[in-house]
Amino acid sequence: MRIDVLTLFPNMFRPVTEESILGRAAENGILDIRLTNIRDYTLDKHNKTDDYPFGGGAGMVMYAEPIFRSLEAVGAEGKRVLYMSPRGKMLDQQMIEELSREDSLVILCGHYEGVDQRALDHWNMEEVSIGDYVLTGGELPAMVLIDAVARLIPEVLGNSLAHLEESVYSGLLEYPQYTKPREFRGMEVPEILLSGHHRMIHLWQLEQSMRLTKERRPDLWQTYLDSAETLDKEEKKVLARVLSGEDE
Repeated sequence: MRIDVLTLFPNMFRPVTEESILGRAAENGILDIRLTNIRDYTLDKHNKTDDYPFGGGAGMVMYAEPIFRSLEAVGAEGKRVLYMSPRGKMLDQQMIEELSREDSLVILCGHYEGVDQRALDHWNMEEVSIGDYVLTGGELPAMVLIDAVARLIPEVLGNSLAHLEESVYSGLLEYPQYTKPREFRGMEVPEILLSGHHRMIHLWQLEQSMRLTKERRPDLWQTYLDSAETLDKEEKKVLARVLSGEDE
């Protein structure tokens, strides 16, 4: 997948896109993340990219001109163009899965008070938000989107199924995880995890996930209950225990 990022601050991305899993994916040719500095495409002799908004108001608005020119430079015509914005559609798992199936994405990171609406309208940009709060720019939201999408691209993760048991993917929050040593400062790893009984371990993990989701994310829990008919007989017994409030 090719991802073009248009930003005033390309250096913000390098620690994220050139390290760890994303960095290895780029080295292996699975991801092609290209950073474009919008400032390089301004026609202003002082490299200015913004001005005061018409009609008054606080903050500055980015010019349409350098945005148009940078989009043209990366060949954005006909591609899916996203604009990271607090007024956009909320980024959720369904959207992430949809985006992961694209061959290429173009992401515009706004700054200051926003961008000239004409740029958004002409390029038919999809406005995307990562939450009901405002950040100083679209760079951090873009990093979140890229990381979430990249994990679903085949071969990015070492284990292609590793994401399926994690929070949200399964419809439940992830169960607690443990590693060596078996005892640490008087705290023991749950004995069931050392039993080697894979079916019992699965049921224990399922119950932990159910309890966590019910407690912390009632919205996800209700959605999960709506699809609980897919559970087998033993899993339904676990669900009944969680619903009754019975202790483990």
